[in-house]
Amino acid sequence: MTTNTSPQLAIIGGGPAGLMAAEAACAAGIAVDLYDAMGSVGRKFLLAGKGGLNLTHGESFERFVGRYGERQEEVANWLRAFDADALRDWARGLGVETFVGSSGRVFPADMKAAPLLRRWLHRLRAAGVVFHVHHRWLGWRDDGALRFATPEGERTVTPAATVLALGGASWPKLGSDGAWVAPLRAAGIDVAPLQSANCGFEVAWSEHLRSRFAGAPLKAVTAYWRDRHDFARSRQGECVISDYGIEGSLVYAIGADLRERIARDGEAQLQLDLVPGIAPTVLAERLAAPRGKHSLGDWLRRRAHLDAAKCALVFEGADKAVLADPSALAARIKALPLTLRAPRPLDEAISTAGGVRLEALDEHLMLKARPGTFCAGEMLDWEAPTGGYLLTACFASGLLAGRGAARLLQRQAHG
Repeated sequence: MTTNTSPQLAIIGGGPAGLMAAEAACAAGIAVDLYDAMGSVGRKFLLAGKGGLNLTHGESFERFVGRYGERQEEVANWLRAFDADALRDWARGLGVETFVGSSGRVFPADMKAAPLLRRWLHRLRAAGVVFHVHHRWLGWRDDGALRFATPEGERTVTPAATVLALGGASWPKLGSDGAWVAPLRAAGIDVAPLQSANCGFEVAWSEHLRSRFAGAPLKAVTAYWRDRHDFARSRQGECVISDYGIEGSLVYAIGADLRERIARDGEAQLQLDLVPGIAPTVLAERLAAPRGKHSLGDWLRRRAHLDAAKCALVFEGADKAVLADPSALAARIKALPLTLRAPRPLDEAISTAGGVRLEALDEHLMLKARPGTFCAGEMLDWEAPTGGYLLTACFASGLLAGRGAARLLQRQAHG
């Protein structure tokens, strides 16, 4: 085992939160060493950009912070220091222009993550950040030193301050495996259980529907559900029938409520309006017209504008009497019932809910029970839907933690 006297600040985790903490600390004149378990940094960031890097979102600040649900008040404080506009300006400073897509999502002009990451790492190295890969954090030694597993054996370092930016547990192959939970809990840190977020939910489809329509999109539908406080809610969007159930952006946006209902009741009830643009009475009148020799499926396509996947959902588990009654059939199309049995496992989720409770941190994201140790990014107890909200809050929390660590070290240096 080798022991080193570390530079002033050690940052553990090379995702957006850790890299932004390094940038903030360097800007304040602090020497930074950054450690990552993988062979290179930013792997999840690169994967997020595989289909086009959704950096942030172009909506108003008020609507933006509302996307963080139960933690919106706390996350709003992070975003006041570094919001969506600041993130776009930061990218521009790296020579990467951005644009707002038709959905309001913000992307780099070339849609790619790799060029932005390369330029960012070049700037960090030029600023003096030293990167240490293949360093898996194991926790603290009794004397407070940081323990790392490396190819050469265990190594310990003793920095003046530390930023933990270890990610969630939803991408273990990329380093986000949640292994940090055990050492933090052992140190007395309050960590909420990690759960799947931005994930699909299981529905007991028939073999016919599963085999014929897995992967089929459900466009322009409205979801109705009851939130964790039992208030009726609705939201329009798009989702996808999957082999195991249902997934997609609409499901991700309301997933926190669905997950909480399942945890409480054992299942969650979701209703889908398959034709939001047609009033129930109008739909019933259309379906009541004589259909002659048309099959019911063909009739639904003609009169209700349902595609094959939506027709299959209408038929799935339907009572024959309902299918034969135009009013009852219209009601089913306008409020198709789905019973969600479970969220998909963590290793299939896009992101993680739970983590270090924000109540365990001060306003600079320093652990109250462990002064000098800061936390940032997805390892904190907050969540958000896809659409640029996850990345923006990771950047913002990293900036806040990096500035907090720099402020602490500067204060110590001046007595």
